[in-house]
Amino acid sequence: MLSTTLVIDTLTEQDWPVFLRLHTEPAVIEKCFDPKPQTELRARFATRLQGWQPDSNDWLTVAVRERSSGNIVGVTGFCFDGQTAEVGYLFLPEYYGRGFATESLNAIIDWAVQCHSITRFQAVVTEGNVASERVLEKCGFRCVEIVPDAYSIGGKRYADHIFNLNRQSGTA
Repeated sequence: MLSTTLVIDTLTEQDWPVFLRLHTEPAVIEKCFDPKPQTELRARFATRLQGWQPDSNDWLTVAVRERSSGNIVGVTGFCFDGQTAEVGYLFLPEYYGRGFATESLNAIIDWAVQCHSITRFQAVVTEGNVASERVLEKCGFRCVEIVPDAYSIGGKRYADHIFNLNRQSGTA
């Protein structure tokens, strides 16, 4: 997949150091999830390297690379349950604020619609992750539900903000 400033392609074994950093760096995970043991992350990474099929119920995770440098700047992807694709993305802090999350999310949604006729998308954002909510809103998502005390990070309870996008009709 190509976008204006990014190359979005298959995750490879060489991407492990960045995948590990994306899942362990406090600035990245503080509003997403608790740190996981490296062995669990390695196993999760291995599943992301396998070929993805729409009926696999696994995450499609792709590397997002800056076109000008070739550097991996983050990952984006989705898990499709046969009706709705749950989207997600993680980016390195030094690339925050450059529009890469929005650009990559739009690209993967376009690809899902065009290549797999997936039209319903959802995202779950932890309360306080305002930057992620802005990305979703720029991509056309709308917050449709807030679930109080739904998730725990670092022993603190947070609400989940549920965002939806229906690409077929252009409404949430």
